[in-house]
Amino acid sequence: MDCIQIRQLEIFAYHGCKEEEKRKGQKFYVDADLYTDIQTPGNTDDLNDTVNYSKVCKFICRFMTENRFDLIEAVAEQTTKALLKEFPKIKEIAFTINKPNAPIKLSFGNVAVSVHRKWHKAYLGIGSNIGDKENFLNQAIDSLYDDDNCRVLLVSNFVETIPYGPVVQDNFLNGCVEIETLYSPEELLCVVHNIEAEAGRTREIHWGPRTLDIDILLYDDWIVDKENLKIPHVEMHKRLFVLEPLNQISPYAIHPVYKKTVQCMLEELKPGNRCEGCSGCAMQQEKK
Repeated sequence: MDCIQIRQLEIFAYHGCKEEEKRKGQKFYVDADLYTDIQTPGNTDDLNDTVNYSKVCKFICRFMTENRFDLIEAVAEQTTKALLKEFPKIKEIAFTINKPNAPIKLSFGNVAVSVHRKWHKAYLGIGSNIGDKENFLNQAIDSLYDDDNCRVLLVSNFVETIPYGPVVQDNFLNGCVEIETLYSPEELLCVVHNIEAEAGRTREIHWGPRTLDIDILLYDDWIVDKENLKIPHVEMHKRLFVLEPLNQISPYAIHPVYKKTVQCMLEELKPGNRCEGCSGCAMQQEKK
């Protein structure tokens, strides 16, 4: 991706664990790589089509002087996230904060912390089969809209489906949501669990009825295999109630394990069908 580079931006601020650092302050130097589209403004020669690096520098200076942190790790993390939220054209950032006057009683050249952060694309499956099902799904979507670490991009139609599993219960209302997020997969899991809890979700019966169920289906092209978190969702390729609404909003999203598109997996769930020719299947065949 194209990049705008800022080097050695000097900022006087009051970050540090020691009282003297908080009282006297010191100079910090910031390096930032702003990953964005350069081709469009390169062709139009229009400032509105690019990231105004003067405004970015002023924002970094204001944020670092108006806020105080003990750790430069926190300075880097919080400044980077604030930049990504403030400037929509910036898709990812490599950010380094240099602290040449760090309180070290040895001869040294510099101390620095670097982070690389970006907006991640994720797909969520949402479902409800208790009470006002549509209202519960809309509440979940509203909660995502209200979270400034998430951007809701697309929402599918809601589809009514029969329950999955052995428990006798009411039909579900299901949908899918495409978001961009600054959360890690683990952080996003905590967020969706909190949204479920706000809707009165309990986990008393496996595959049982629920006011609200939110699953992380895909997160970029990551594969996560932890005890409490599996991405891609381990059952998504088997479930029409996931693939049908997901196909509405992103038919060409690729399953990173099976290398198949959502559209392909949906077609293969239909009796007698075998997907042929989609890019995901072609990639899988080339590997064999």
